[in-house]
Amino acid sequence: MEINDKSGALNYQANPDRYKQINYNRTGKSGVLLPAISLGLWHNFGFVDSLQNGREILRTAFDLGITHFDLANNYGPPYGSAEENFGTILKNDFKSYRDELFIATKAGYDMWPGPYGNLGSRKYLVASLDQSLKRMGLDYVDIFYHHRPDPDTPLEETMVALADIVRQGKALYVGISNYKPTETAEAAKLLKELKVPFILHQARYSMFDRWVENGLLDTLEDNGVGCIAFSPLAQGMLTDKYLHGIPENSRAAKNLTYLQKDTVNSNIEKIQKLNEIAQNRNQKLSEMAIAWILRQKQVASVLIGASSSAQLKTNIKALNNLNFTEDELKQIDAITIP
Repeated sequence: MEINDKSGALNYQANPDRYKQINYNRTGKSGVLLPAISLGLWHNFGFVDSLQNGREILRTAFDLGITHFDLANNYGPPYGSAEENFGTILKNDFKSYRDELFIATKAGYDMWPGPYGNLGSRKYLVASLDQSLKRMGLDYVDIFYHHRPDPDTPLEETMVALADIVRQGKALYVGISNYKPTETAEAAKLLKELKVPFILHQARYSMFDRWVENGLLDTLEDNGVGCIAFSPLAQGMLTDKYLHGIPENSRAAKNLTYLQKDTVNSNIEKIQKLNEIAQNRNQKLSEMAIAWILRQKQVASVLIGASSSAQLKTNIKALNNLNFTEDELKQIDAITIP
């Protein structure tokens, strides 16, 4: 499938100055440098969304120096459609830039019916990645994650599967997501023994959700593993969208499972206070929220979603002011820590 833009042109030429637009951070003790801000395709890239809009967002991201695109097998909806749409855009626009991109996918959540389409078995992980590569039209991904711990499958089975995936050339590096500190340390030990490049832990992290500070960041540092933070804006709460209540057609208004009205209503006063700090820093609240995460030395990149190119351009402005005074940090803690 080919995509025609409004001018009818098919050939995309990337901004020649793209690598002057953004900071790059080393990922743990690996050789990989990630852009300080990466683009996640969790929302806005499925079959229910505009393919042309997704194409414009990806073009804008790369023109801004964002080289890291993050997917998972079940991103959409429907499941698999974000990878398929990404594959279409990759073929049309980014084929000649493949070696400049760092592409991720994952498996670990529900994907297909039956006992082999979920969690952490070797059968599921290998089959899922094979399907993902086919959907994206790739020979390999740069990093493949186990998306969440499996309480029933032995951790060794999951880690050996990741190791074999690397040895088969289907992924260059491996990562994990949503693992607790103890589980992370155990995974790191196994992968080190298997001599597999384990470089990233993808974890939910925001001013409203600080669980990674209770041991995970220290565990990652001890094991030479970087952190990439997702949901830095707390599903949109850490933006100016909810400063004066819940607007129509917002995520909270739709009462989706990952952001409900009660959650927003209970945090509006905190959002307003945080916005005042951001204004004093000459930033939007979303920019400050991203910058606040990047102050952590273990964090290599912050993973953001975008529904438009304009939104992406706004959030990347976070990099213009990454410094916080001790007083600002104390004020943020006083607002966000119970």
